[in-house]
Amino acid sequence: MKEVLIIYYSQTGQLFDILQNVASTISDEKVNISYCEIIPKKKFPFPWKQEEFYGAFPETFLQIPTPLEAISAEILQKKYDLVILGYTTWYLTPSIPINSFLKSEEAKLLLANTPVITVSASRNMWIMAQEKVKKLLVVNNAKLVGNIALVDRNMNHISVITIVHWLIGGKKTKMLGIFPKPGVSDKDIAAASRFGVPIKEALLQNEYSNLQQNLLEVGAVKIDPSLIATDIRGNVVFTKWANHLIKKEGEERKKWLVYFKYYLLFAIWLIAPIVFIVFLLTYIPMYRKIQRDKAYYLSVALKQD
Repeated sequence: MKEVLIIYYSQTGQLFDILQNVASTISDEKVNISYCEIIPKKKFPFPWKQEEFYGAFPETFLQIPTPLEAISAEILQKKYDLVILGYTTWYLTPSIPINSFLKSEEAKLLLANTPVITVSASRNMWIMAQEKVKKLLVVNNAKLVGNIALVDRNMNHISVITIVHWLIGGKKTKMLGIFPKPGVSDKDIAAASRFGVPIKEALLQNEYSNLQQNLLEVGAVKIDPSLIATDIRGNVVFTKWANHLIKKEGEERKKWLVYFKYYLLFAIWLIAPIVFIVFLLTYIPMYRKIQRDKAYYLSVALKQD
């Protein structure tokens, strides 16, 4: 009997639905699947209030852990053949609960010398968050063997509007009845079951060398090259903002978080289009680098610093 552990934090429930669908084609009489929900001691609200939503930015981006509820002894005492790690992206970074887990002693115990598959659900930019996860997996002596990244397929500026409607309003519905539903589409969530087929094959054979390529062949990762530069640039700017905000307290922090909110709107609506135009203008001379970057981010490799 193969033992698989699915570790996740799913604030809205969307990611959990995806993971369950992936698991549906893995589980059978030869494979037992267990679930481990990461639960922070101080719950993050859903739906979010605006102040709390923006207030989570500095600690999220700087990857500052928060205390978690203990994982059950039953899970910790078992050795797993495969771990599937499900996470969402907050501010170009793995969510605080998942980051906190990956920096815990429990993560070292569960992930050491174990194959890991990451499954993420995000609006559109997940690449740099995945790089951060890769580094934390290395620290835990885990072996990343596969990656699945599902995103909102709607246009960037449409998805910005709809995701706010969902996270602040609390309902994954069509805003005003005319906008598309936010997040990963219902069709893509249901179709996530196809990813379980190559995963199960690799698991039963204990051979993961071709798993990522097999996952790519069934659409596990799609990369928009224009978003790579935006994600990287966003991390540079967020570093400055986060390091500044983390030093602020009380009313001073609240004031600066308002400034950060308006900066985000400015960046999304004005800077991002400029970055996209620059990408188009430099596409031909940068073609080879763009293709190298795309191939790297499709893989499970980690660049050496």
